[in-house]
Amino acid sequence: MESLKKCNFRDAITDGTPIVIGFIPIAMAFGILCKSANLSLAESVSFSLFVFAGASQFIAVNLLIAGASMGEILLTTLLVNMRHVLFSASISPKISLEMKNKIPFIAFGLTDETFSVASLKNKELTSKYMLVLEGMAYSSFIIGTFLGYVLGGILPKIVQTSMGIALYSLFVAILIPALKKSNKILILVLLSGIMNTVLTKVIHLAQGWSIVVTILFVSFLGLVISSSKEEINE
Repeated sequence: MESLKKCNFRDAITDGTPIVIGFIPIAMAFGILCKSANLSLAESVSFSLFVFAGASQFIAVNLLIAGASMGEILLTTLLVNMRHVLFSASISPKISLEMKNKIPFIAFGLTDETFSVASLKNKELTSKYMLVLEGMAYSSFIIGTFLGYVLGGILPKIVQTSMGIALYSLFVAILIPALKKSNKILILVLLSGIMNTVLTKVIHLAQGWSIVVTILFVSFLGLVISSSKEEINE
């Protein structure tokens, strides 16, 4: 059987450049959001340095602004990041022996974007490729957070406050490709919005716990729908 060509340093630079271009403005929005939440520059940059979880970082800061408890924030971000378990399971067959001792670093840098690029690569993944690709994404998010926090201060107050919608823009960008493929996902998304609104506005459940309950219920419903579809196909 013909062996695949190996991904090299040049492949990583080529594939990582669009991610950097996309990450800088999102990370700047995160830096501005942190400043509007009265976090310090060190706290904001450390958030991206040690967490590096994109959407979960926006959620955590928005929950901080809403006055959510630490338990609510931890559980909500954990559930939102559960998709990374599936990412890791999906990409694990492509992990070679040469990459084994670098798995902790590769796992830390795995995001929606780097996973998408790496999983669609028609070449053998190498540790050099993965570390350079993920390193570009990681460093651009940290630099963007710093720039957003520093440069965001010269923007009008109303613009700084409006950065809160960056979270929703990020989720819409993630959802649109999936919504084009399945009406069931659209129904689950609408149900999530309705359920969260009822829990917060009618039942007056705290925002953090409302998100947790909504994620668990809609995820379970999605699993049931998916299982039913598989049984029908069989």
